[in-house]
Amino acid sequence: MRAEQKTDVKNSVGRMAFVILSVLIQAGWILLIVLRLNRYSWLIALISTIAAMVVVLRIYASRENSAYKILWIMLILAAPVMGLCLYLLLGHSMVLRFMTKRHGEIKGKLADLIAQDPKVLEEMDGQDRAVANQSRYISNFGKYPVYRNTDVEFYGDASDGLEAQKKALSEAKTFIFMEYHAIEDSTSFAGIREILARKVKEGVEVRLLYDDVGSVGFISPEFIKRMEADGIQCRVFNPMVPMLHVFMNNRDHRKITVVDGKVGFTGGYNLADEYFNLTSPYGHWKDTGVRLEGDAVKNLTVLFLEMWNSVKVTDTDFARYLPDPGYTAKGRGFVQPYGDNPLDGEPVGENVYMNVIKNAKDYVYFTTPYLIVSDELGRELRLAAKRGVDVRLITPGIPDKKAVFQVTRSYYAGLVRDGVRIYEYTPGFIHAKQCVCDGETAVVGDNCTIYQGVTLGGVGLNKGKRHPTLGNNVTVGCGAKILGAFEVGDNCSIAANAVLLKPLEDNVTAVGIPARPVKKDGVRLPPQKTVHSEEIERLNERIAVLERQLEELRKQIPGKAAAGESQA
Repeated sequence: MRAEQKTDVKNSVGRMAFVILSVLIQAGWILLIVLRLNRYSWLIALISTIAAMVVVLRIYASRENSAYKILWIMLILAAPVMGLCLYLLLGHSMVLRFMTKRHGEIKGKLADLIAQDPKVLEEMDGQDRAVANQSRYISNFGKYPVYRNTDVEFYGDASDGLEAQKKALSEAKTFIFMEYHAIEDSTSFAGIREILARKVKEGVEVRLLYDDVGSVGFISPEFIKRMEADGIQCRVFNPMVPMLHVFMNNRDHRKITVVDGKVGFTGGYNLADEYFNLTSPYGHWKDTGVRLEGDAVKNLTVLFLEMWNSVKVTDTDFARYLPDPGYTAKGRGFVQPYGDNPLDGEPVGENVYMNVIKNAKDYVYFTTPYLIVSDELGRELRLAAKRGVDVRLITPGIPDKKAVFQVTRSYYAGLVRDGVRIYEYTPGFIHAKQCVCDGETAVVGDNCTIYQGVTLGGVGLNKGKRHPTLGNNVTVGCGAKILGAFEVGDNCSIAANAVLLKPLEDNVTAVGIPARPVKKDGVRLPPQKTVHSEEIERLNERIAVLERQLEELRKQIPGKAAAGESQA
């Protein structure tokens, strides 16, 4: 680590410590005031009791999550004075109302520019009404349409996503938008920073947005000055201030890159070294990402513009950042990127997951670094397991936050008791946030390498499992196609351009069209004789001739034939 970076991190940690100390002093001051007012305890008790009843009823009638409501109700009833003081500071915010109004205005302007195409929803209705209803909900209440004409590439390793991202950034022509929870001014970001600085010189507009708390241990306040010196526009979401206030708990956790409004990246990884295993404080870091190209990138652009202007409203012409991508997709699927935030009062993200679980028929799998489920979501998981759905959760084996990990484990007993299966990622920390349901998406194991142009395709139009399942440590070469609802064992290799139509055992290498095993456990298998269609046709013709000759012989000696049949 360079000396300058060490100083940056030291300054950042010092700043965080100052903020935490200031908040603790404020909390202590509130407590002191309460204690000094004990002489008026009878009057305070009467007023606080009446106020507590009013506030509790207000909280109970609100649309907040039940877990959130129960926490505040218990605190206020147990210690009315302290509970009311904390609720006024942390649970009831004028700043949030101001932010809600501003965010709503921005979102409304952007929503008008990306109205839902009704023909797309009609087409979805014809294929699967339940899926169409899910997309309709996201479009109506999240204001993020569903699109055709979009190709998606999945990266099972964050490093592959980063390299693809660098390539796309280097090809930018008009603008680059980047929004991340955490940015570390180190190795992983150095290559990106170099590209961004070069693109600025080429006339490309570059914007960078990061969360202050997420990045506080990685960069110093001087980071913005260094970015702006390179011509990169830089903003900080919700800077830390030494004030006890609810808004400090609102953080930007998105990971978005948009290039020219045509190519977009999102996923679980931030731009910090640990996400790419350049450092390993928590064992092997498992993360994933996706690349979008086509119409659906508009939703990522809108998400960025929403947050950029929520910090400071500067854009007046949103339309120029939402061009027609001029792209014809190779795939025929539906793509619907969307986001969620607490300012609109609609828990879109949670509701989407609840709908997925509620409609699951065969299985539903989740990977999550932090398992903190609401009562409603937990009940849906347990009900799904009880009705026979295969419900599985994967959480980290090595946590990055021990306190949160203990909270995660506290949910295990209740979920497992009702049939939910929970696995911990033993190599380290799994940061990927993913969900697959009912075989409409292929399942990929750990540490798989999937090169460009690979197809993990379904066979048939029936509901249920139609796509392949890859085991762990599987390598799939460029252009290979794996088609069908079968399993590929652990440690298998599938050659470039191969077409695999049948399952493979563990430790097998397969090549060809259709693909056939050529190695098992590293040992070459004996060559298999290939029977061509011409040979099969000649054999069928010979069999037909023999059957006709046999029938003629039976007609010539009917007596002997009958005798033979009676003996039999």
